Parts: sequence; C-alpha cells; structure tokens
Amino acid sequence: MQQLSDNSLMLKVKSGELDKLGLLYERHKKRLFGFFYNMNSDAMTSEDLVQNVFVRMMKYKHSYSGEGSFLAWMFSMARNVNNDYHNKNKKSRNQYELSTVEYKLEATETIENTMDQKDAIAQLNRAMQNLSTDKREVLILSKFKEMRFSEIGQVLGCSENTAKVKAHRALKELKTVFNQMQIP
Repeated sequence: MQQLSDNSLMLKVKSGELDKLGLLYERHKKRLFGFFYNMNSDAMTSEDLVQNVFVRMMKYKHSYSGEGSFLAWMFSMARNVNNDYHNKNKKSRNQYELSTVEYKLEATETIENTMDQKDAIAQLNRAMQNLSTDKREVLILSKFKEMRFSEIGQVLGCSENTAKVKAHRALKELKTVFNQMQIP
C-alpha cells in the first residue's frame, strides 16, 4: 500500500476503505504538525489540530474528487481547521517559533557562528510575528512546507500567479521588517 499515491488512497477512503486514512495520517502527520506549530507555536494545540484535520477528512471524504493535488485539498482543510480554532478560542497571538526550520540554516562548527544562527532565527521569529496571518501562512506553505504555487493557490482559493505575487510580497515585507530590526 505504501506505493499508492495520496490521491488513490483518499479515493479508497471515499469509497469506504476507511483504514486507508491511517496510511495518509502516517504520511502527513509531521507535515501538518509543522504547519500548525509554525502558525501557533503550541505543540499540544498543533497535535490536536492535526487530529482535527483527519476527522474532517473523514467527515468530508465525499467532497474529494481526486482531481488536483491531494496536498492542496489537505492543506485547505488544515487552514480551515486553524481558522476555526482561532475563531472559536479568540486566543491572542502566541510567540511565533521557527525552531522547526533551524535545519534550513547551515550548521557551523564554532560557538560564535552557532550563537549568530540562533540570534538570526530568533530575529526571523520576531519578524514573522510582525506579519499578518495571511502573509505568514503563504510564507510557511511556500518556503517551509515547500509546496508548489499551484497547490498554494488551491489552498488560498486563488490562481497560481496570485499565490506567487502574495508570496513575493510577503517575502519582501519580511525582508523589510527583518532589516528594520537590524538597525539599532
């Protein structure tokens, strides 16, 4: 079963083979957790939201057509689960934590460079926190979850080109905010 595509597995779930949802869960739980953690900075909440996505996938399995990207369909649900959670709980924005993307920075051998990297991550963390939720979301999907713009467009309900423009503008604003934080 491991060689079946996500689309094939979800179509099997749709047709009544509910056990196939477990395979999808195993394939995508870390990716979804990372998305929620990057959005919320709360591990326990992120775990709950991952579960909620799969509950929702089960509930709305009839809406899955098999056309297009499974990832886009799944992240659309994840986005809705995240929005519903925040609308329901009206939580204040938590400190945004990017330690899950620390691997993106090159590892160095000196303590000074390591400390510089941690400072840069903390500063990036603060800069991301200053962005709107929409801009943070498009950056997380494009840069940290490495989704294609066609999939991001499906998630956001816009065209591929609009998703590219949104990501470009968000990155530009992040750069501006980050650079302003550099000025003492």
